[in-house]
Formats: sequence, C-alpha cells, structure tokens
Amino acid sequence: MSAKKTSPDTGKLDGIVAAARREREQREQGYREQALKLYPWICGRCSREFSRANLHQLTVHHRDHIHDNNPPDGSNWELLCLYCHDNEHARYLDEPVAGAATPDGKTEPAAKHNPFANLKDLLNRKP
Repeated sequence: MSAKKTSPDTGKLDGIVAAARREREQREQGYREQALKLYPWICGRCSREFSRANLHQLTVHHRDHIHDNNPPDGSNWELLCLYCHDNEHARYLDEPVAGAATPDGKTEPAAKHNPFANLKDLLNRKP
C-alpha cells in the first residue's frame, strides 16, 4: 500500500493567508486609532512631533512586545517614530545575546577581553 503525495491546495492556502492578514490589519487599526486618540502625536523616545501630513510615520509600540495585549487604557502602548520603533525592536532582539545566561543561571558579560588587565604591571615596570 503506497501513500500518494498530494500537493497543497494553493487557492485555499492563499485564502487563509489573506484572511489572516485582513484580521491583523483590522486589529492593528483598532489599537492604533485608540492610541492616537489617547496620546499626543509625539515620539516617546526622540520627541519628534507629528502632524496629519506625516502621521503615517508614527507607530504604536507594545511595551511588553506582545501584540495581542491591547488594554483599552493604553497602558501597554507607546507612540514611537519608525526609527525609534525599529531601534527598540533591535535592542529587544540583541539583548539575549549580549547578556546571555549560562546553564547554571548566571549571566555572563558580553565582552571577555579586558584591555587593561595588566596595566598595573606595565606601569610599574622599570626601564
């Protein structure tokens, strides 16, 4: 008895992906509009001010990085410009690498080389 390999129904998959994208865009529009009503149109990091003309460059950042955590009081949101938002997410992604924990639970410093390790010896050396 041989199993037949069937190709996935691309039409059905495309429909599922399109529906998921629509739902995400609707969800984002909901909390974005709420955040824009709650907060002044100023980047929370660089203090850049926005008007209707450039409001599309102002984004909603989730402080806990959970995009489905959207309390109606806006306590998990902050408005950031595109650049500060990208920087914040880059910092979030780089953080585990810089201060990675060892198997025993201790965090190890990001850099191990100490350029001044033998400075005292060099200074005390007589010519």
